[in-house]
Amino acid sequence: MVGLSIFSCIILTFVIAVVASTVIIPLIVTFCRKYGYYDQPNQRKIHHAAIPRLGGLAFLPAMSIAAVTVLVLYYSKGTTQPVFHASTALMMIGASMIYALGIFDDLLDLPAKFKFFILMVASAFVPLCNLFISNLEGLFGIYEIPLWLSYPLTVLVIMTIVNAINLIDGIDGLASGISIIILIVLTYLFVGLRSVLFSVISAGLLGTVLTFFCYNFFGHVGRHKIFMGDAGSLILGYVMSYLAIKYMMLSEQDIYTDANPLLIPLSLFIVPVFDLIRVAFTRLLNGEPMFKADKRHIHHMLMAMGLSMHQTLFCILAMVLFFLCANCALDYWGAPFTVIILLDMALFALFFVLTYSISQYRVFQTTNPEKEQNEDFCSRNELLGAQ
Repeated sequence: MVGLSIFSCIILTFVIAVVASTVIIPLIVTFCRKYGYYDQPNQRKIHHAAIPRLGGLAFLPAMSIAAVTVLVLYYSKGTTQPVFHASTALMMIGASMIYALGIFDDLLDLPAKFKFFILMVASAFVPLCNLFISNLEGLFGIYEIPLWLSYPLTVLVIMTIVNAINLIDGIDGLASGISIIILIVLTYLFVGLRSVLFSVISAGLLGTVLTFFCYNFFGHVGRHKIFMGDAGSLILGYVMSYLAIKYMMLSEQDIYTDANPLLIPLSLFIVPVFDLIRVAFTRLLNGEPMFKADKRHIHHMLMAMGLSMHQTLFCILAMVLFFLCANCALDYWGAPFTVIILLDMALFALFFVLTYSISQYRVFQTTNPEKEQNEDFCSRNELLGAQ
């Protein structure tokens, strides 16, 4: 194992995670069927049949099995030895809290305010691990920020990402598809920074989520189709936000790169985060509760336009890739960071306005069939008169 390279570690971790997930997920499906843990359809949800909802239970165990196995092999005969700090234990406690929160929410349907409080506490463990956002890299003219501001900012960012991934999990393959893109990029970034530990963690979660995606997207109702539930979406958001912030800090310390540490992580999360912010402000403007469930999210609006669920999925995934590629291209061409983000905001707002207008027009046409028939009748009469 002396010659085990970082690429070998990634491939081995990915394979072990896929195998572990392939074993664990069918067991979860069987468990859900036996004890009746289903996601029941209602007027807000897209599916029309009861689907097992605890698929996210597989994420943390499968990722841990793969990552720990490969790291033990890597360090057992290598020249370097792993260094574990107290912060590592704190990080594990935070992840365990989020994982447990998701499981209990799937089983008991916990109150939104209680979930928010536990999420805030778990998110606070990250800056306590000496992991925080300390530099905005010139965004809106801001560079280094004081410690008293970086701590709450880091907690806010983590909570925003976790909630964004959780709330965008509304159709088959969406939250997992976005996460797959994010994890592929993060794995690549950590390889570039020569970080074996975080490359392995990213690859382990990637293999697990990709396996789940296959069951969720291609699985048949009544067989192995399953939803991730809050246990999956919460731990996904938590781990990915942790990895993104870790990349920012490692990138700032890397003397071999002058890339903007914030650009790629921010670009990866733009679609779910912007959608969350838009929905939150809409609720505030309408005087509605912040935690109210509704059908205002981007996938609901695209389907209201007439797109199928699969078309909606591919459209949103294409948006994620578009913002990532466009932002990297603009940065390469020398565009200021603030200008890039303002363009992102403008493009997302334009997309929302167009999507909302088309969906509302379709709703109007559907609820006013008599007017449409009268317009067709008048048009025919005008045509006959012209003839």
